[in-house]
Amino acid sequence: MRCFALLCAALWMLLPAVAQADELRPGYLELRQENAQDWQVVWKQPFAAAPVQEPLPPQIPGICAFTAPPEMGVSQAAIIGRGQIQCSGAIGGQSLGMPGMIGQTDMLVRIQPLGTPAQTLRLTSQNPVASIAAEPGTVQVLRTYFVLGVEHILAGWDHLLFVIALVLLVQNWRIVVIAATAFTLSHSITLAAAALGFVGLPQAPVEALIALSIVFLAVEIIRRDEGNPTLTLRKPWIVAFLFGLLHGFGFAGALNAIGLPQGDVVAALLAFNIGVEAGQLLVVAAVLLVLASLRKLSAEALATSLKISSYAIGIIGAYWLVDRVVA
Repeated sequence: MRCFALLCAALWMLLPAVAQADELRPGYLELRQENAQDWQVVWKQPFAAAPVQEPLPPQIPGICAFTAPPEMGVSQAAIIGRGQIQCSGAIGGQSLGMPGMIGQTDMLVRIQPLGTPAQTLRLTSQNPVASIAAEPGTVQVLRTYFVLGVEHILAGWDHLLFVIALVLLVQNWRIVVIAATAFTLSHSITLAAAALGFVGLPQAPVEALIALSIVFLAVEIIRRDEGNPTLTLRKPWIVAFLFGLLHGFGFAGALNAIGLPQGDVVAALLAFNIGVEAGQLLVVAAVLLVLASLRKLSAEALATSLKISSYAIGIIGAYWLVDRVVA
């Protein structure tokens, strides 16, 4: 029963994430050059609990200095800061960081010099300091947004539960691949269209409908009857495609919160989407592996695990639905 215990443990680990279903709240730091020496610095540090001590300002390049103490305040569970710095030369090759990261998973850094392309860096609590490239390139943007895409699908529990529920419903790996491909194509369409500003939906109802899609799949797993299959079981790729369009708007909302680098919008969007798909494939493979192990163990273990999983997923999805409708 080892696999069964592992599955139960995995579901138990989902519970702390219930209240933060799609929590991609990276910090943000921007340096914008105003003239040969002067730069404007703005930053945002989200937090889960208010810091006990006064937070530190960003670690600016060594050849720069604040012209006055930076302004800092708190707004919407985040520290907001602003300041002016003067630099004695080009900042390429210099270091930039955020000491005392206070809980967000990472911080996105955007550097906009005059007359040259902007560059994007990423800071984490493990690596809170990064080097500014003398000549930024598209590879830097691709790497940063790919990682953000992987992190989003792995930390975005609502999207993740939808994918897990889809695999638990279908179980056959060939059909899972087809359904997952349909889901990928559809949410790629709405992600790109919404992120580029061609279409848009209010985020609150989108998030509520995403929760409803999870409840729907959980009910379909409970009702699963191969002798009398529903449309969802017969043609899961259709359901995956339709709900994928909705999830794409959710991905776009997260991406808009991060921001896209001017001049590399297409590259950033492509890298983010590929990162989402890479994370999604990892999850699909892991769930299929667990199902195969349970199937070898016994039919009873598989049936019991599916029942527990479906009820757990349904309860979590229902909680999100009520929370998002009432909020």
